[in-house]
Amino acid sequence: MTNRQHRRARRFAAICLVAGFAAAGLTGCAVGPDFQRPVAPDATRYTATAMAAHTASAPAPFGQAQRLVPGLAIDAQWWRALGSPALDGLIDEALQASPPLASARANLRQAQELVSARSGSTQFPQVDVGLGAQRQQSNPSSQGQSGDARQFSLYNASVGVHYNLDLAGGNQRALEALAARADYRRFEWDAARLALAGNIAAAAITRARLAAQLDATTDIVRAQDEQLRLTNERVRFGQASPDEVLGLQAQAEQTRAEQPALRKQLQQTEHLLAVLAGRAPGAGGVPAFTLSDFTLPADLPLMVPSELARRRPDIQAAEALLHAANADYGVAVARLYPQLNLSASLGSQALTAGALFGGGSAVWALVGQITQPLFNPGLPAEKRAALAALDAAAANYQSVVLQSLRNVADTLRALEGDAQSLAALAGADSAAQSSLRSVERQYLLGAASYLQLLVAQQQAQRMRTSLVAAQAQRLVDSVALYQALGGGVSLGD
Repeated sequence: MTNRQHRRARRFAAICLVAGFAAAGLTGCAVGPDFQRPVAPDATRYTATAMAAHTASAPAPFGQAQRLVPGLAIDAQWWRALGSPALDGLIDEALQASPPLASARANLRQAQELVSARSGSTQFPQVDVGLGAQRQQSNPSSQGQSGDARQFSLYNASVGVHYNLDLAGGNQRALEALAARADYRRFEWDAARLALAGNIAAAAITRARLAAQLDATTDIVRAQDEQLRLTNERVRFGQASPDEVLGLQAQAEQTRAEQPALRKQLQQTEHLLAVLAGRAPGAGGVPAFTLSDFTLPADLPLMVPSELARRRPDIQAAEALLHAANADYGVAVARLYPQLNLSASLGSQALTAGALFGGGSAVWALVGQITQPLFNPGLPAEKRAALAALDAAAANYQSVVLQSLRNVADTLRALEGDAQSLAALAGADSAAQSSLRSVERQYLLGAASYLQLLVAQQQAQRMRTSLVAAQAQRLVDSVALYQALGGGVSLGD
């Protein structure tokens, strides 16, 4: 290619690029409504009646009053408020090894790359380079000329620039929809992390409760077997009837039947903890959680409903889907407007490959094409369908917000009611323990029989199982509140 041709090529390429970027600057306007964030709930509280500033207290482990502190910051690793290093380590491991969490993370990366791909293909001109070679035969007689047929080779090289002038902003709206769906995947990942941490914490507390209840049941069975042995001795001496033995035997076997059920639940909970942490159930290594490993948080956070709507990952995910539906509607509207495509190419043709870049002839083309739908009944239907999808997304957002408010309200009432239940059970347990100590003193003084002592021990252990369940429930309620409020603010960072 000559110097003159080189200069022409450079000017042509510069003109094409400048025209493309100038066209990109003209596409700042997009049809369809601009997205407006939904108005936050105007409710000032979650429950019909105001919540007390603190819960009831009880003179028992995990019986202290919990305060609800408005505006209290939630730590990103909120589960550390439970005071269990073993739980902290298991959750940290799970956040790195959980397959569902890895899947959510991969979905997020995919969505982000789709945004990058769409941005690169629509916001900037596309430049392609082409090289070609062909073998041709020309027959002069086919054109009414004399001469023999000739065969020759034709080589060509070209640079092409293509750009879609986004007059109505359809490409801009499509990119906006993809970005909103990437936000949805990010909030979905946040929700998966929050759920994973909450499920592990709840399962660890459940494991501790089942272990304590299994120990109490074992003590009850031991006392009942001893009571049954003594009653058999009394039958031998004529001091008890066989019917009394049968009744005690049935009671002991009924209690014994509770042990396999508790043991099964305990083992299944350990399997669940292993899988949540990304391990095989048979791999072992799950900490043997006990209730003494945990601490009941003294202060719990509370936020107004309007702030909740800006924090909970599921609400934010629903808002992102609403944003995407709004942008999709803009895409459908843009299809009703004219479409303008620009393309240009500059190249060289030569009969030999060596002459292609030195003495070949320059060829160029500049094409502009505008299309306007005149009769396409499908386009208005697509617009109406996109509007219906937008209405559905708005309704879904409202539903998610209402369910979230109910979730917090239920959890607050559970905190209140379960604290009161523990206080009542603590009183009953205190009475049972006082009764047991009284019988023990009487037994030492010879005023009570060994059989009476066994019965008092069984009653105390029965009360212990109920008390353990109430204590564990208070811990679970605290975990549920952290989850209901959306966890820590930097969870998805």
